[in-house]
Amino acid sequence: MDVDAPPPPDVPTSPADVVRAAAAAPDLAALAAVATTCRACPRLVAWREATAADPPARYRGQTYWAAPVPGFGDPHARVVVVGLAPAAHGANRTGRMFTGDRSGDFLFAAMHRVGMASQPTSTSADDGLTLHDVRVTAPVRCAPPANAPTPAERRTCGPWLARELELVEPRVAVVLGGFGWQALLTTLAEQGWVVPRPRPVFGHGAEVTLRHATTPRELTLLGCYHVSQQNTFTGRLTPAMLDAVLRRARQVVD
Repeated sequence: MDVDAPPPPDVPTSPADVVRAAAAAPDLAALAAVATTCRACPRLVAWREATAADPPARYRGQTYWAAPVPGFGDPHARVVVVGLAPAAHGANRTGRMFTGDRSGDFLFAAMHRVGMASQPTSTSADDGLTLHDVRVTAPVRCAPPANAPTPAERRTCGPWLARELELVEPRVAVVLGGFGWQALLTTLAEQGWVVPRPRPVFGHGAEVTLRHATTPRELTLLGCYHVSQQNTFTGRLTPAMLDAVLRRARQVVD
């Protein structure tokens, strides 16, 4: 898209546009189609496109996705994995959550070990990977500078996650990191889930079951340290620790 040209009228360019577009999406395909055009956060739009225009040497010559990244996986998943945001040279490059970087390598290898993924690697959007009874998503859909979305950006992006959860209706959410934990609790409260006060505290292995205020639905949140290299390279999060959380998710739904 020419950044100097006005966007088409159906492209979300404000928080109010995002609210309307997300609520109007009748299914996951329609939600992905409109979410991937979003330009409601100027800082994130500028960063995702600047990153694509000047990639590191190892990715030069590749065409970057450089747009919001939709959720990925089983449309009827009982388990969702909630991250933070796309990586600048991972999902922002490949167009698929946790694909093309070492964080994704760590996550999908664990999913493969516990029977949630068809293969242990995730290198590109057309590599044949399929997920079983699990979906991967994030509260922020664009790569942020320094991997740090602002609270306003999280709020603007929230309706995409909210509508995705409404359409999928998972029973367990494995939440990677404290940012995702707080963002998900905010989104759930906005959807009518009963979130205790004070809010449940994030921690690796934390587990809390929420109930919806007006329906019999329940959702169990499982905390897990994020699969960032900062955690996996230092041993703060080991393969065995991640496997245990994913197995607990399977145990809850089964």
